[in-house]
Amino acid sequence: SGHNSSVILILTKLYDFNLGSVTESSLWRSTDYGTTYEKLNDKVGLKTVLSYLYVNPTNKRKIMLLSDPEMESSILISSDEGATYQKYRLTFYIQSLLFHPKQEDWVLAYSLDQKLYSSMDFGRRWQLMHERITPNRFYWSVAGLDKEADLVHMEVRTTDGYAHYLTCRIQECAETTRSGPFARSIDISSLVVQDEYIFIQVTTGGRASYYVSYRREAFAQIKLPKYSLPKDMHIISTDENQVFAAVQEWNQNDTYNLYISDTRGIYFTLAMENIKSSRGLMGNIIIELYEVAGIKGIFLANKKVEDQVKTYITYNKGRDWRLLQAPDVDLHGSPVHCLLPFCSLHLHLQISENPYSSGRISSKETAPGLVVATGNIGPELSYTDIGVFISSDGGNTWRQIFDEEYNVWFLDWGGALVAMKHTPLPVRHLWVSFDEGHSWDKYGFTSVPLFVDGALVEAGVETQIMTVFGHFSLRSEWQLVKVDYKSIFSRRCNKEDYQTWHLLNQGEPCVMGERKIFKKRKPGAQCALGRDSSGTVVSEPCVCADWDFECDYGYERHGESQCVPAFWYNPASPSKDCSLGQSYLNSTGYRRIVSNNCTDGLREKYTAKAQMCPGKAPRGLHVVTTDGRLVAEQGHNATFIILMEEGDLQRTNIQLDFGDGIAVSYANFSPIEDGIKHVYKSAGIFQVTAYAENNLGSDTAVLFLHVVCPVEHVHLRVPFVAIRNKEVNISAVVWPSQLGTLTYFWWFGNSTKPLITLDSSISFTFLAEGTNTITVQVAAGNALIQDTKDIAVHEYFQSQ
Repeated sequence: SGHNSSVILILTKLYDFNLGSVTESSLWRSTDYGTTYEKLNDKVGLKTVLSYLYVNPTNKRKIMLLSDPEMESSILISSDEGATYQKYRLTFYIQSLLFHPKQEDWVLAYSLDQKLYSSMDFGRRWQLMHERITPNRFYWSVAGLDKEADLVHMEVRTTDGYAHYLTCRIQECAETTRSGPFARSIDISSLVVQDEYIFIQVTTGGRASYYVSYRREAFAQIKLPKYSLPKDMHIISTDENQVFAAVQEWNQNDTYNLYISDTRGIYFTLAMENIKSSRGLMGNIIIELYEVAGIKGIFLANKKVEDQVKTYITYNKGRDWRLLQAPDVDLHGSPVHCLLPFCSLHLHLQISENPYSSGRISSKETAPGLVVATGNIGPELSYTDIGVFISSDGGNTWRQIFDEEYNVWFLDWGGALVAMKHTPLPVRHLWVSFDEGHSWDKYGFTSVPLFVDGALVEAGVETQIMTVFGHFSLRSEWQLVKVDYKSIFSRRCNKEDYQTWHLLNQGEPCVMGERKIFKKRKPGAQCALGRDSSGTVVSEPCVCADWDFECDYGYERHGESQCVPAFWYNPASPSKDCSLGQSYLNSTGYRRIVSNNCTDGLREKYTAKAQMCPGKAPRGLHVVTTDGRLVAEQGHNATFIILMEEGDLQRTNIQLDFGDGIAVSYANFSPIEDGIKHVYKSAGIFQVTAYAENNLGSDTAVLFLHVVCPVEHVHLRVPFVAIRNKEVNISAVVWPSQLGTLTYFWWFGNSTKPLITLDSSISFTFLAEGTNTITVQVAAGNALIQDTKDIAVHEYFQSQ
């Protein structure tokens, strides 16, 4: 339950396949690292069926249990590591919880009916914050960035199929205190709040645009290369003041392109094309890119090359990639004949979605340089002929340690490895290595073979405990086996038990602008490491070389290191924020890789140079509504956004003519960043015209806006009788009468296709006698109403 705690809590559930639901649950608690367990059903209520167990991330003595929503709605709270509980009834059903990263008693609860609740006393009392919240699109404030610790970022759905990004404090979330940091509507499920960045997506006219806010500054549109037509984007990482994003282009299906940004997350450059993607158990997209823990800048990626998937590695955050050199010998010591680039080592890069499995690749911050992964040697990645490989030097060289798939866990802060065969068959043994997989000791952990479902590894300072759980047979109850490794660690490690190693990239000692020397335990030293045992001994900066720089936005690599302007980019065009009389940093075509620590050398040559802003005429003017729609409602605010691709934002006059006799003017763009609001008092189609002008030129943009008033009633006027083969006039009377432009859909007799008019009357000739049905539908914006009448058609008209 926490650091140096001997308490383990386990929640088990009995699923009735006939009923299709959970009918029983049991809560178990151990206070001796899993040697013995006590059943706590009497303390939580014998008839209570539990669904989830949460441990508070900031105070692990605090536990929260949720009841099964199909049975009841209640919450159970413990402040003593699960020894005792208090039960509280709820008026809503919880789907998920989100704990505050700093305040241990602050919790957000998301309900099954998409409402967000907050609690400031660890779940004892709840307060409704907002309704129509998108699932998993609510976030706590980030310390040092948001002004208030109790601020919540959330995506709220609107009734017209869009969403808004709102923020408010948990105790002050009334209509008047909410804030909308982004004025326009956004796409549903697009809000991401992560570290220094906030991301949103806006689709207009079928094309998606992405926006980012860095350190809570105003949103700016993300700049991908101009030829990029993205249909999907995933934020992979925001570590170290840089964004890694996977972008799926219009012509890609099972691959994504990897882009990396500048510090502000605005300008993205291509790092690798066609990275393999797959779908997880919950339907989520998995990008086959893996960041090696413990050493910055090292990534592994699976790239699709002509229908073959190959594994590549980078040591400088995606500037340079290369294939993995296969081991010289196999598991049995026989030579491996594998020549680059035709043959190499390929790895499965999916991390485990199951917290009780090691996954197919793993590395740890506490064990820098050590990477264990499932893979194969050959021309491409295989899903059948696989083994387990290990690297002790951050992916530079590899050794094979098993010829079948194994789960491998790090024990004692990475000082020892524990392996168990990954198989659907029952097992009895596990293997332990103290020399990074060179040799393994076999241990039996159960007398009866066990179908293993998972393992919980507790790798603390004082303890080396592993809990294996599974079943003896498909019908047996849960079995838990505690594996205590303390006895095989003879003593604590001392200075003589350590050795140093140098991080190299194919013999090059400068990696990410630094020379790094690490320490680790000598192979075979069977001593316990402890928390501060591994890490960097020496770290000194290198002189800046070509490989410390990547091509800046708008530039592409030619040859090994030369960056030249791309065909779509004009390097002489400064930013729109660049105003006459000011200066701007003109790129040399190179930018130092983010978090690279090199000094001197080529740094001055490649650093952007200050130049005076030349001033530019406005070009690429656009006027759009905040929600991207071309329909507004009479009497309600319509908000317009004016966008300009090129020009001088500070020295360009703006005029917006709403088309109803009213126009507004502004001296520059500053007052209109959040949009220009206007209320139309009558319905109709209005030509909205934006005009931008400075002393170098002008530009114009036009939008035709349909202003509608909701249709409330329609009455169809038809005569009782009509003569066959003679025109009859039919009209529709609509209320309110001042509706502007309406669309009328008319159906006559058995016709399935309507006649469409903009006029409220129509003439029609019936060709057959009998009773005919006439239906009219009237559309105004999203509103659609109809009326139906019958008419008798005769061969001739006979008066009485």
